[in-house]
Amino acid sequence: MTSTSPAARAPLGAVADPVRLLRSWTPGDGSWFSGPQGALLTRGTRTLLPTGDADAVLAHLRGVRAGPALAVGALPFDRAAPAHLVVPEHVERAGPLGAVLVAGPGRAPLAGTAHPVPAPHVYEGMVTEALVRMAAGALDKVVLARALEVIADGPVDPVPMLRELARRDPRSYLFAVDLPPDRPGAPRTLLGASPELLLSRRGSTVSANPLAGSAARAADPDEDRRRGEDLLASDKDRHEHALVVADVVERLRPVVDGLEVPAGPSLVRTPTLWHLSTTVRARATDPDASALHLAQALHPTPAVCGVPRPAAHAAITEIEPFDRGFYTGAVGWTDARGDGEWVMALRCGEVQADRVRLWAGAGIVPASHPPDELAETAVKLRTLLDALGLDEA
Repeated sequence: MTSTSPAARAPLGAVADPVRLLRSWTPGDGSWFSGPQGALLTRGTRTLLPTGDADAVLAHLRGVRAGPALAVGALPFDRAAPAHLVVPEHVERAGPLGAVLVAGPGRAPLAGTAHPVPAPHVYEGMVTEALVRMAAGALDKVVLARALEVIADGPVDPVPMLRELARRDPRSYLFAVDLPPDRPGAPRTLLGASPELLLSRRGSTVSANPLAGSAARAADPDEDRRRGEDLLASDKDRHEHALVVADVVERLRPVVDGLEVPAGPSLVRTPTLWHLSTTVRARATDPDASALHLAQALHPTPAVCGVPRPAAHAAITEIEPFDRGFYTGAVGWTDARGDGEWVMALRCGEVQADRVRLWAGAGIVPASHPPDELAETAVKLRTLLDALGLDEA
């Protein structure tokens, strides 16, 4: 086992005010990551890691002698595609954003046009194709995504988008990560408000929180409560959820001890959706099994891919009309001690110059109905559309 340097063991920046830290993030200069355990702001790039290989990343971090020994960035949906991980020049930490943020000054909705990819009726046809494959016995579940391409009348600023996401749901996993630009001089940012923790490690404590099974929220409190109760009682959604939890447990079991798995799911809510949720806890036994190692052991889970994984991944490649890139990948950080936090890249968009691409997906199982799955993706798109001030879904 490689020894950890004193610099790697040092605190990663003084604890700051989380709202001040949020307001100091600027695209092109670093990354923002926050959740129930606290917030992290990075600035600059000391090292661009040439690989997402967890062994190589941990070895590099343990060799750091000065500055933050932390890697932050994004993993793509396709495990064979390049990851984007950097060692920053500066890191600041803060506590959680809290329950409420004071709204900033109002701003006009984004001016532009939105184009669905594919068209809604084509997406319903994609779901039908998945159901045909399931009837033939090739699949138990597959997650199919669609996108919304927004072309604005001018450059899109992701700063107010991130702040609006934080205002609407400060308890979610908020992220804004610089990506390699597609065009010179135009920062490219992946940002979103994910509800789902893929994997965290803090000391020997390992946690995962798979979500699967969703229902739209309602404005009326009684109707909203009924929808949550119906979701919790839904055989179709509980089956979809159980497939995800079983896969997470199976993939964690060889690398952890003391797995704790609740007997059934509970309900969690975002501003737009109810979700079925299960929190799995375990104890890490190998100090060299970092949060990145463990996240890669789980990724992609059935919550974003399907069951069985190889057949679902093949179906996604054949049916979806685009490359997902970092959507349904993972965003987060890992340090030299092996601690870290990785969340699913969901409820997210990619911003560059005058273009914004938003994504949403739905888990397809044999009991699925194409119009219902299309409607679910429309609700999921609302998270980012609301941050942009757009109605199109």
